[in-house]
Amino acid sequence: YILGYEARLNPLKLGLGMMVFVEVLLDRTTPNVFDQFKAAVQVRDEIMECHMVAGGFDYLLKTRMADMSAYRDFAGKVLWQLPGVRETRTYAVMEEVKNTTQLCV
Repeated sequence: YILGYEARLNPLKLGLGMMVFVEVLLDRTTPNVFDQFKAAVQVRDEIMECHMVAGGFDYLLKTRMADMSAYRDFAGKVLWQLPGVRETRTYAVMEEVKNTTQLCV
């Protein structure tokens, strides 16, 4: 049942104060686009979480950056270059209301 243990670090103290969620829509005309995208996301430390979702887009990413300038650099050099990315929508977090890893058991 236990998957592991980890320390919770303060992102502000580490210069990663800006959390950004990104909706990603893939170009489905490319063969193996989902496998290529998943493999590319695995090696990017800036991407903390990646979830395949149902709905109007394919993946929801959670990232952390220093600021908007760092995110803009990441978007241009990394995010928009990931395999199969056709469209993205960015949501910068203004306030983190709740953040927990606890499960209700």
